[in-house]
Amino acid sequence: MDSFHSSLKPSKFDKIQPSMKYLLIFALALTVACGQKEETPLSWKSIEADLQTWLIQAQDGDTIAIPEGNFMFENPLILDGLSDVIIKGAGMGKTILSFEMQESGAEGIRAANCKNLVFQDFTVQDAAGDNIKITDTNGIRFTNVKSQWTGEPSQENGAYAFYPVLCKNVVVENCIAIGSSDAGIYVGQSDSVIIRNNEVYHNVAGIESENSRWVEIYANNAHHNTGGILIFDLPGLTQSGHTTRVYDNDVISNNHENFAPEGNVVAIVPPGTGIMMMATRNIEVFNNRIHHNRTIGTALISYVLVEIFGAEEGSQLDSANAKVNEEYDPYPNYVYFHDNEFKNKHWFPTFENDFGLLFLRYFTFNLPDFAMDGIWPEDEEFVMCLQNNGEFNFANIDAANDLEGRSTNWRDYDCEYGVIDPIYP
Repeated sequence: MDSFHSSLKPSKFDKIQPSMKYLLIFALALTVACGQKEETPLSWKSIEADLQTWLIQAQDGDTIAIPEGNFMFENPLILDGLSDVIIKGAGMGKTILSFEMQESGAEGIRAANCKNLVFQDFTVQDAAGDNIKITDTNGIRFTNVKSQWTGEPSQENGAYAFYPVLCKNVVVENCIAIGSSDAGIYVGQSDSVIIRNNEVYHNVAGIESENSRWVEIYANNAHHNTGGILIFDLPGLTQSGHTTRVYDNDVISNNHENFAPEGNVVAIVPPGTGIMMMATRNIEVFNNRIHHNRTIGTALISYVLVEIFGAEEGSQLDSANAKVNEEYDPYPNYVYFHDNEFKNKHWFPTFENDFGLLFLRYFTFNLPDFAMDGIWPEDEEFVMCLQNNGEFNFANIDAANDLEGRSTNWRDYDCEYGVIDPIYP
């Protein structure tokens, strides 16, 4: 050891006086400490009384500008019967409206009976129920709005980050939705809808269109949800849905555990679902990148399959089952699925769901990129066209006949033309 040390030449540091060494060490430590960025606690303020007053006193055509800052609310913000009003923050990351301390109401922001509302450039988070709910409104636009539940995804989170229902002329664009226990971006029983250029993650359903008509869902990034994009038609609602186009989306790695409350309809969605279409008609799905969704890339099912699951009395699913009647059509039809790209690096589906266990048993190491339940009405022709989707794994599980006639031959539905439902030109 001594010979080793004696062979080393003294460094410049060794020649410095001991007192100076300590000063240099202290200065170096101080420099490193100052270079480390410490998180500064957010400074929360209250403008609740002022902002609610602005909303109550708002006149048609007003712009309500919310300043930069972090603002805490104990009650929902409510708009009613207004036209051509803009609610505008200073930026998605600059104006933050938090309802973590909410004491009354369910929604963070609620609007009804309005016309041409615009919400833009702010973040809303942690409402007791839905973050933003809009009803009975003609003309609604969300632009550059972040709606989230902070912390870990939980069934205690609100159901919907964005929740326009019974609306017309809806646009959701350049928004972010995180942590919903149902759907991040949801549109229900609405007409003429555009959902574009959004990012949705850590939701049960990233994007969900339910019983809506003339819907365009494109250029979105749906990742790390339980299911990426859902197009559903449920019984007992004010209208049936039809005519939806889903295109140019990235539907990637939607493998999150399903944290929906038991009995909710979306609780049936298997972790690892890219796109799921249920009981919907006249739908075109094309030019999507559907990658690494571990259980199934795309599913096409009837509501009959959902009924088989049953539900606890009083649950959302039990209530939906009770509303099935002769007016409700539980079968999907007129489906044009073309020019999509599939990839899946996973060998095994989820073990947490009956669909996953079924695929594990019958399609081990050959998980379906596109699967259909094979339950169709006897009195109506089923029309589906699969075209230009490259090499992909297909499965018709033939649930109508206890899986006896299951097939992996997608060419039964190969075509060279699109599908047009003559009922909905």
